[in-house]
Amino acid sequence: MRQEQFVARHQTEWVAFESWLQARGGSARRARHERNNGVLTDEDVPARYRRICQHLALARRRGYSPVVVDRLQSLMQQGHGVLYRTPPPRWQHAVRFLLADFPRLVRSEAGCMTVAAVVFVVPLVLMFVLLQVRPELVYSLASPEQVAMYERMYDPSDARHALGRESGSDWQMFGVYIWNNISIGLRTFAGGLLAGVGALFVLVVNGVGIGTVFGHLQQIGYGDPLWRFVCGHAPFELTAIVLAGGAGLRLGLGLIAPGRRRRVDALASAGAKGARLCLGVAFMLLVAAFIEAFWSSTQSIPAAVKYSVSGVLWTLVAVWLGFGGRGVADAD
Repeated sequence: MRQEQFVARHQTEWVAFESWLQARGGSARRARHERNNGVLTDEDVPARYRRICQHLALARRRGYSPVVVDRLQSLMQQGHGVLYRTPPPRWQHAVRFLLADFPRLVRSEAGCMTVAAVVFVVPLVLMFVLLQVRPELVYSLASPEQVAMYERMYDPSDARHALGRESGSDWQMFGVYIWNNISIGLRTFAGGLLAGVGALFVLVVNGVGIGTVFGHLQQIGYGDPLWRFVCGHAPFELTAIVLAGGAGLRLGLGLIAPGRRRRVDALASAGAKGARLCLGVAFMLLVAAFIEAFWSSTQSIPAAVKYSVSGVLWTLVAVWLGFGGRGVADAD
């Protein structure tokens, strides 16, 4: 077969393989574009790669020009590098999940996350504002013993709020915070099994509870120790609670609105997606517990420093969840 006929017959295959290689090495958006336009799917690649190798052998045997041989040699080498490269170590998978896959997963469920945020934040803000106007309402939502306990914890006249805990107790409290935070996150997610109502209930209860405590302590003038304590870990902890609620709502939607799929299949798919969301939520709650134990408890740090760090952390969380994974190719 003459070289011109050979190239004309197989040119389309070579171009498709080149496009696939570019998509694998480029952005996730480009990869999705190539696959959606039917250029070449991942499932077709092994067979196509073997054909490229055959074409290279034929080109060499028939003495085709170096232009054709070099092009096929390059395609073969690049394909081999993609198909047979050593899988990345596990820690790279974990880092990729946290920095790229998890933020994209959160954004893919923007509707559920928005509903969860509204259901959590609105009761919180409402209770905070209401207690500034009618402070006596706190006793309708908490017992006198609970109110007294919170007042003792954040009494500005207590010397502990100037010095913080001793370092020996920080590790103990770190474990307590991990258990408390993650248990709240799991309860919020699991509540989605009750057609999503359970997740909404947990979000409302947490929003009302936090708003009540914050509103009361602010109203009686105990706000300074409270705000200096919570501002550091709040970006991760409060955001994680909302995300756990959104994952629970996704689970509930799979149960009550399966679409064209069988209910059990829709629930299994939502559960798998929710489980991946919960992995990221657990990481956020772990970070929150660490900050709460070793930074938030140190009340001797000036308020301006704590609020500045809090602002930086809120910005980092927003940028991470809003832009993480954009322009990153899909995992193999």
